Amino acid sequence: MKLIAPLLIAVFAAASTFSACAAEAEAAPAAHAEAAPAKAAKPDLAKGEASFTAVCAACHGADGNSGTPAYPKLAQQHPEYLVKQLQEFKSDKRNNPIMKGFASALSDEDMKNIAYWVTTKKAKTGFAKDKELVALGERIYRGGIADRQVPACAGCHSPNGAGIPSQYPRLSGQHAEYAVAQLTAFRDGGRKNSLQMTQVAAKMNDREIKAVADYIAGLR
Repeated sequence: MKLIAPLLIAVFAAASTFSACAAEAEAAPAAHAEAAPAKAAKPDLAKGEASFTAVCAACHGADGNSGTPAYPKLAQQHPEYLVKQLQEFKSDKRNNPIMKGFASALSDEDMKNIAYWVTTKKAKTGFAKDKELVALGERIYRGGIADRQVPACAGCHSPNGAGIPSQYPRLSGQHAEYAVAQLTAFRDGGRKNSLQMTQVAAKMNDREIKAVADYIAGLR
């Protein structure tokens, strides 16, 4: 009996230790699972279409292809770029009283839904209008202006104007009038949400800006 008692104590002690370890092992994955970040929700394209129709279509066209040169084409634009612009309109980093009003009514989720919906729409092609300037525009777009250290537009926006997703916007087929307005705003301080574009536009004159914008309109 004296030998059996210590043996029973040892068995019970080992069992208790095993149970405690097992409980810790089960708890560890559960705790890890709770700590894991939730996956970002996918954009809701149906809600995006509804919001775009209600808020954006009057100016930017039912399918994102604005028919008015003062308003940009949004179809096929990179969604990350569109979300960034909407957020900056809302925060006043990009100054535009009209867009400020619309963007302020949108949540980040609304912006994402709209941006990802309109990027699924095919952009309509445009065309250059000024034959005298288009050659100059092509030279600047493809080769920059060496003596003023103006880089080629194609370096960031790609040779065909498709841009680089999440970094540089699509320009292909954009209204020349809108492109002129934006380049001028960057140059003159009216638009301040891209230091890189401010530095580029600051070295360009009106004729060069118009030439590049007209060339961009015909890119495809």
